[in-house]
Amino acid sequence: MDYIRVRAHGKINLALDVLRKREDGYHEVRMIMQSVGLYDNIEIVNLGQSGTGKPEIDIETNLRYLPNNENNLAYKAAMLLMEEFYISAHIAIRIKKMIPVAAGMAGGSADAAAVMKGVNRLFGLRLSNEELKKRGVTLGADIPYCIDGGTALSEGIGEILTPLPPMPPCIILLVKPPINVSTKLVYGKLDAGNIEYHPDIDGMIDAIKAGNLEDMASRLGNVLQTVTETEYPIITEIKDIMLKMGALNSMMSGSGPTVFGIFNDREKAKEAYNFFKSSDLGRQVYLTDGGNGDERY
Repeated sequence: MDYIRVRAHGKINLALDVLRKREDGYHEVRMIMQSVGLYDNIEIVNLGQSGTGKPEIDIETNLRYLPNNENNLAYKAAMLLMEEFYISAHIAIRIKKMIPVAAGMAGGSADAAAVMKGVNRLFGLRLSNEELKKRGVTLGADIPYCIDGGTALSEGIGEILTPLPPMPPCIILLVKPPINVSTKLVYGKLDAGNIEYHPDIDGMIDAIKAGNLEDMASRLGNVLQTVTETEYPIITEIKDIMLKMGALNSMMSGSGPTVFGIFNDREKAKEAYNFFKSSDLGRQVYLTDGGNGDERY
């Protein structure tokens, strides 16, 4: 096989709780992760044997400001497998980014996970998803989730995953405002020992299992949101507008700044989409189906 194409789906957090800060500096979390229909397209081409006897990797993206060298997480993911299995090939990785960058949607981790799966298939390594996840977590805590995708409870630093049934069918509006947020900065400002509110994650799991969209939406919660909202009030503004325009609920994903709204009325969702597309509040605006859906428009 000389060529493979894979999709790297973005994610949102339906719930995000931080339990404590560990001695190693990582935060112990409990989250419900959900894949969305928004994805990056990734092509991996085997150009033949490398001239150095070692792996050679070319990275190309449609965004000029993204690194095209060893600082790109997709590059690191490919190199991790190629070095371990002594693959002395020259490959080209072409990434068409659609997932907003630095947006709380795990775009870089999704790309890395997709590249690991692609390299695994391209070179016939026959590694299971579990084997890929053990390797992926060494590069990033979100990568194990991104390898499986879907709906899942994520614990530990994000690497302990329990699959859940798909979230109830709905329409999800995604709005990334014209700002970038540093995950390190947000976690650095979070006082993990004095969090007053913790989302009802067990209640949300029950709602997902029951297929009750309204109950699930009412339990959205993200302890990082208060930190990011304080720094960037535009997040609160976007949330409030989504709610006024008919969202069952609205919340920031991850450390932000992407805000999502969950709708059960497609016309209301489209009206909100059109509003944000024509406003200055959203640099990137997408509408996608939740649950089993994979439509993006």
